[in-house]
Amino acid sequence: MAGPDATPVAVRPGPGAGEPPTGLRVPWEEPRRTAPRRRLPAPSLLSPGVARDPYPLYRLLREELPVVRDEVFGAWLVSRYADVRAALTRPRLVAPPPGRTLTHMEGATHRAHRALVEPGLRDRAVAALAAGTSRTAYVLARRVAVRHEADLVAEFCQWLPAAAVVAALGLPREDAARVHAWCRDGLTHLGGRHRDLDAFLRPHLARRRAHPGEDLLSVLCAAEVDGRPLSDESVTGLVGSLLGGGGEATALALAAFLANLLDHPRQLALVRERPELIPAAWTESLRRDPPTPVVLRRAVRPVAVAGLPLPAGATVACLVGSAGRDPARFADPDRYDLFRTDPGSLAHGAGRHACLGAELVSRTAEYGLRALLDALPGLHWAPGFRPAPQGLLARGPRTLLVRPG
Repeated sequence: MAGPDATPVAVRPGPGAGEPPTGLRVPWEEPRRTAPRRRLPAPSLLSPGVARDPYPLYRLLREELPVVRDEVFGAWLVSRYADVRAALTRPRLVAPPPGRTLTHMEGATHRAHRALVEPGLRDRAVAALAAGTSRTAYVLARRVAVRHEADLVAEFCQWLPAAAVVAALGLPREDAARVHAWCRDGLTHLGGRHRDLDAFLRPHLARRRAHPGEDLLSVLCAAEVDGRPLSDESVTGLVGSLLGGGGEATALALAAFLANLLDHPRQLALVRERPELIPAAWTESLRRDPPTPVVLRRAVRPVAVAGLPLPAGATVACLVGSAGRDPARFADPDRYDLFRTDPGSLAHGAGRHACLGAELVSRTAEYGLRALLDALPGLHWAPGFRPAPQGLLARGPRTLLVRPG
């Protein structure tokens, strides 16, 4: 029987029954013509169903097309762990514009700004973050505790990250709601700008320059590069990046973290008994379910990715979500295991463009979980509920229905 790609051929009866002998051609028999085989559509991140469940596509790419052009999405897809990590560390691959954040800076400017921001994020900001995050987390957790049923995404995950960054910067606590609204309106860690951000920060910058304190905003205002203080524009760009980092991506990461633990009650019980395991549980969640599974980079000069030369201007999609489940790098990669010895998460990037706020985000998750476990000792899923992560560029559960006890 002819396959579906073959051109239909008219069959005429001969003078007698049966087929003509092999090798003989009947005068009326037309030569069989076979149409060119239809090419399968190229895999694309925008194919139907991928945003709901990208893992079959990731598997196909890793096994057969580790570097491939996605014409529909408009980027080169890189899917294997080693290749994704290498791409994220390539100096010639940078965050796509527009933006004025540290990720967009190059050369000596990038190195100088990173050197002055990193210590503040690790040291002086952590104390402010600890106090502000713990206080906010307990307030939110106690509100959930009095409910018969609650949605942790809407009532906890979406509010805590913005409040944590506001606390670290030393901004008024009531401004957390404003920052939360900006994040929902497009402020991200890459954009670093919002139409109202400059006007909002201007009086705070003036006060910190005149009377610096111990918060992170004071650290940035007092910092110098080549003997000169950072301009207001540079400080605003860096602050915008940090505030944007307290938005959707962190909320989705926190939601996935809680979902992974609630899906694994034994591991949740271990974390409750041994809080020192929380950082490992958080890192494993980022590996398995990163909130930004597709990280875009732009080639500022010709560059080779996994041995394939790409021209300047090419867009590269680093599939962090695929890399984190690469069986060549991780044993049983789909399994959530807080005791995984080397989770190798790329959720915060790698190399010089690794997320500056990773420590703040990690502390936010830790303090948030501690507050939830203290306020809700019997926390479990609402009957019949199962989390359903969704999204392509930003992925995670949009709803977490739980019972407090």
